[in-house]
Amino acid sequence: MMKRMKTLVGIFLAGALLLSLASCAAAGDAYAPEMPNLDAPDIDMALPSEDAMPETTPDGDQRPLENPFIRTADQAVATLSADVDTASYAYFRKLIQHGYTLDALQDLGNHFRTEEFINYFDYDVTAPGEGELFGVDTALFSCPWNPQNLLLRMTLQAEVAVNEKGNNLVFLIDVSGSMSSEDKLPLLKKAFETLTQQLTDRDVVSIVTYSGKEEVVLSGCSGGDTEKILKAIRSLVASGSTNGEAGLSKAYEVAAQNLIEGGNNRIIMASDGDLNVGISSSEELKNYVEAKRNAGIYLSVLGFGTGNYRDSNMEALADNGNGVYYYIDGESEAKKVFGTDLLGTLYTVAEDVKLQVTFDPNVVAAYRLIGYENRLLNEEDFTDDTKDAGEVGAGHQVTVCFELDMGDLAALPEGEYLSLAVRYKEPGTDTSLENRYSIGSAQRSEMPSADDVFLGCVIQTSMVLRSSQYLGNITPESILTTLKALDLTASPERTEFQSLVQALVGSR
Repeated sequence: MMKRMKTLVGIFLAGALLLSLASCAAAGDAYAPEMPNLDAPDIDMALPSEDAMPETTPDGDQRPLENPFIRTADQAVATLSADVDTASYAYFRKLIQHGYTLDALQDLGNHFRTEEFINYFDYDVTAPGEGELFGVDTALFSCPWNPQNLLLRMTLQAEVAVNEKGNNLVFLIDVSGSMSSEDKLPLLKKAFETLTQQLTDRDVVSIVTYSGKEEVVLSGCSGGDTEKILKAIRSLVASGSTNGEAGLSKAYEVAAQNLIEGGNNRIIMASDGDLNVGISSSEELKNYVEAKRNAGIYLSVLGFGTGNYRDSNMEALADNGNGVYYYIDGESEAKKVFGTDLLGTLYTVAEDVKLQVTFDPNVVAAYRLIGYENRLLNEEDFTDDTKDAGEVGAGHQVTVCFELDMGDLAALPEGEYLSLAVRYKEPGTDTSLENRYSIGSAQRSEMPSADDVFLGCVIQTSMVLRSSQYLGNITPESILTTLKALDLTASPERTEFQSLVQALVGSR
């Protein structure tokens, strides 16, 4: 048992609660039991600023946001933005490995975004066909935490493609005093060293640092000049305050100076998110980055460390900068992001990816979107090509799940139950393309695949951490029992997940 649990209050973007509540109001009354109030955790760190406090419900309770069931008779259409971020899962792994108990993790429920748990793992799904950008794989099977309902899984598999014109990369690195610990700047250096070793002469690399002031350490260096880039990275030291605004501004300026027309122009920002000088709130960051992204320069974000870590700031930057948000908890994750998943990390193949699911009220009584609470869109946003949504990288998967109340499962008819529409823009274009898919009895299976059983375990683990009101009798012990019945030996990531659930069981 830890002497005193260190606790981080992770939150969603400013405004996410209002969006969720508005969506629920438009959908009619949701049927869901009240969730008990979570007592405030023991804090052994400086309190976050006011803009980084947990979301609250209308009655003032602090508890994780969770999409409710929506009756299809009230609203038959669900619309959301794609999301391929994985930060929440990596942060959960770090906390488990640092000895956090289940109770302490549940105090941080808002921090664990279920979609980021789901999308951390790859699933065995259909690859895109000839001339297709996405392969779409769907399945309907018994919901593991509520067998009276069905679980719907929809997975988009993006094509594996490389921009042959090269990368214009700006490493925007926080070297403020808060970055001095071993799990911050020293680990950050190793992450960028891993990336540097993947680059070639067709790439261009710049390095901008920021603390109390911004500095251009390297500009327009050939990606093939590995030793020069590594020397610049290894020379960095941490000190001073954190003026993220000045650093961002300089990084965009340097990226524009080295712009590769038709190439991949991207800022990769690395920080603990503690922006205590200049722009500091999620909303201000959102507005600033939105104004910059239209120039064709994307912004991806790497999070490091604990203590004063500002998850909301980091997610706001990536989401609104047309980039991806990762949390780097160790060298293995750095190698995954900049090695195994390098193409998806660097190359965007689809912009403003939106999904819209239309349920047949005659078959589906009610539905609940699992996760994506701060990715909800209005129905009319789906066809509005000016409305921003998520970006998907080369080879990325996007998995979206719904829990469906189908009434009497034994009386379900043959045929279509719902339809999925996917809209996206090819990079650099302004007009969306749209594909539609029918889902129904043909996708239903009495026996889910091993992949889908594992997916169910991932979702249930997030539900446990978030103290979900829909969890029923599911416990870490029951999840572990299911995992042990699967053959996970071919996947180190899945066997590691089983060990994390084992640690959860041991922490009770």
